[in-house]
Amino acid sequence: MAQKRQKFESVFAVIRDELLENFASHGMPQEAQDWYRRSLDYNVPGGKLNRGMSVVDSVEILQGRPLTDDEYLKAAILGWCIELLQAFFLVSDDLMDQSITRRDQPCWYRKEGVGYIAINDSFMLEMAIYWLLKKHFKSEPYYVDLLELFHDTTYKTEFGQLIDLITAPEDHVDLSKFSLEKHRLIVVYKTAFYSFYLPVALAMHVVGIHPSSSDPASDPFQVASNILIPLGEYFQVQDDYLDFAGTPEQIGKIGTDIIDNKCSWCINVALANATPEQRVVLEKNYGQKNPEAEKKVKELYYEIGVPEKFKAYEEDSYKRIIGLIETIPEGGLGKDGEIKLRREVFKSFLDKIYKRKK
Repeated sequence: MAQKRQKFESVFAVIRDELLENFASHGMPQEAQDWYRRSLDYNVPGGKLNRGMSVVDSVEILQGRPLTDDEYLKAAILGWCIELLQAFFLVSDDLMDQSITRRDQPCWYRKEGVGYIAINDSFMLEMAIYWLLKKHFKSEPYYVDLLELFHDTTYKTEFGQLIDLITAPEDHVDLSKFSLEKHRLIVVYKTAFYSFYLPVALAMHVVGIHPSSSDPASDPFQVASNILIPLGEYFQVQDDYLDFAGTPEQIGKIGTDIIDNKCSWCINVALANATPEQRVVLEKNYGQKNPEAEKKVKELYYEIGVPEKFKAYEEDSYKRIIGLIETIPEGGLGKDGEIKLRREVFKSFLDKIYKRKK
């Protein structure tokens, strides 16, 4: 795994240098070049890289063989385009939320001298995607498909961000705005499309899988979406649960969903099952910036049975997703003689996240 990550990370240096070379070719002053390099290095490569590496894994599974150097490079560049998209979302999201840290370091906008310049930096991170797509994929028959996929996914993610921002502003707690349906919408649009559907859909285009407009039930892209969106939903519910029940040693951060007034799965399950008395306690303590209030909310979560409800949710989700994966024929979905959509792509995702503890 470490070797796999190292190989993927080595491609970042390639795309960063290409972006900087292009930037310099426009006669940009050295100070601006240094700034852009710093922004790329600080914001793009530091995360888990699961989204980006999933493109490479999915292309390899669909091809059914190890990739040539050229195939690997193309898949990895698309993977890094997702990581650039993620960086664009996080830099701007941290500014909107006025967050303090990200990936164990100060948020980019909080670095000395950055501040609101981070808004423009986030735009440049996003636009880098389209420059790279043009440079490396313009001559490919699926070039327009890649553009549309990035545009559509970005737009959908912004839908989710809007619902999240107006439902759960950190400085104004109103639990009457929360519901499990609202939570589902936020999760599907803000996380599932770009984290789960996008990597696989990109891989499908690269290997030559085509959409089928005649029958939605057999359209490989629709079938993939039908599996990956619930998978993304399940992943985010796990995240919400671990924020409440995981230890900092286990999840690598201190959970802050309760004090940050997040529209999390846990609070929505608690609200849906609380007695009127318990609801009063939740209303009084949720989203408050003190450890005592947070402790009361956590105690109530245990009282209402959130851990047991999560366990049942996890088992139910696993069975449901396996059922969806099994709608793909064992020999794959697609025409004979062409590359087919295979169950293994989705099983590899599910195996990575089922019962994860971090």
